[in-house]
Amino acid sequence: ISGLPRLRLPSRNWMIFLSIVGAWTAAVTYDRLEKKRMRQKWCRLVEGLAKEPLPSNMMDRRVTIVLGGPPADGVMTAREHFHEYVKPVLVSAGLDWDVVEGRREGDIRAGLAERVRKRRKMAGEAGTQGEEELQEDTEVLLDDLRNRMGTREWDGIAGDVVIGRHAWKEYVRGLHEGWLGPVDDPKPAKVEEVPASGDEASPTSDTSSSETPDSDTTSAEPNKEEEKPEEKSKEQPKRKQPDPFISPVEYPSAVLSPSCPPILGPSTPVSFPHLLGFFNFPIRIYRFLNKRHLADDIGRQVAAAALGVYRPYETTTSEFTSDPASEFYPPPTSTLPLDISSEDGDGTGNPSTQRRLGIDGEQKAILEHEEAEWHKSARKRDEDEPGKERVWIDDMVLDPRIAARMQRFVLSVEDEQRAKQIAEALSRERWQKVW
Repeated sequence: ISGLPRLRLPSRNWMIFLSIVGAWTAAVTYDRLEKKRMRQKWCRLVEGLAKEPLPSNMMDRRVTIVLGGPPADGVMTAREHFHEYVKPVLVSAGLDWDVVEGRREGDIRAGLAERVRKRRKMAGEAGTQGEEELQEDTEVLLDDLRNRMGTREWDGIAGDVVIGRHAWKEYVRGLHEGWLGPVDDPKPAKVEEVPASGDEASPTSDTSSSETPDSDTTSAEPNKEEEKPEEKSKEQPKRKQPDPFISPVEYPSAVLSPSCPPILGPSTPVSFPHLLGFFNFPIRIYRFLNKRHLADDIGRQVAAAALGVYRPYETTTSEFTSDPASEFYPPPTSTLPLDISSEDGDGTGNPSTQRRLGIDGEQKAILEHEEAEWHKSARKRDEDEPGKERVWIDDMVLDPRIAARMQRFVLSVEDEQRAKQIAEALSRERWQKVW
């Protein structure tokens, strides 16, 4: 037909370009839609919790988020991971949260251990430094104010959400240090007496002013300029990370705190894959195009924490063997795998049996595959201090008294069925919108 342009295929180079761009766009779009659907599935599963009424004088349930900068990276990466995968489920469940954050190795361990020690002090275990610190603590003052106003905390379980293997190892180490270590620092920092610089400089300033009384106005501006570097030098140094109050070698001989509850707050470890390096670029591209699987896994763990069903961590000693095919899901009111009612921490009456053996618990194997992806710089020890503890690269040591009290959030069978039904409903809604 005359007048119409002749239709023809693009050139070979254009076909290659359009095919690559189209395939990449389709893969990214599909993954984002599926990730959004996975997130909606777990948000709908827990959104009924936000509609449950609470007394006017009761605070919301508050979970603790434990996160820190991954090896060879900053804390902003962990924050983005939390906001993208964890936060939407917590908001849908109507939960509040508190954050224990670490910027470098050991910060989470020190912060969590300090929280446990503060709890022990409030229970009446205050040592020589306890009463003064509690009177000046802001959280204690807020708690006293709430008690006077009749506001009470959530009377159920709270729970912890730990993001990443590196944060998980510090979390376990901090629990052991807080409940097995002393309340006060066994090695208090020495305060060095520094002579005041102002007292030494005052005689010279007086003599100079007395000798030249008429030059006050002319010397005012130079004095201001001289004060600027002095103010910079008076800035407080960076806060130093406190040393551990107890080492893992001292666990067997340590005395468990009398205020330690029979069941510690349940926790749920959340995956945090973090791979660096130019040669790992293909793996990183694959993970970028498959974020939907990560969103599904993390959503399941956070939803389990929101619903509040938990079980003890599986713990076994070197003398006992456990069937790997058997699943251990007792109700929360059942007895724990290890008898923790006695003061020695074991039911045999002999304090050297389980303490000498140690235990290989489920906690050691959680997210262990992430350690192989850490940057090589995180595995280097300080040459000046070769014997210094490195929580990230050292083996995890578990004390039976603490490990037996730890609980893990799990998703019940009924909730799994509900999640499948919600996923099917979301799939039908998507196709109804298309057609």
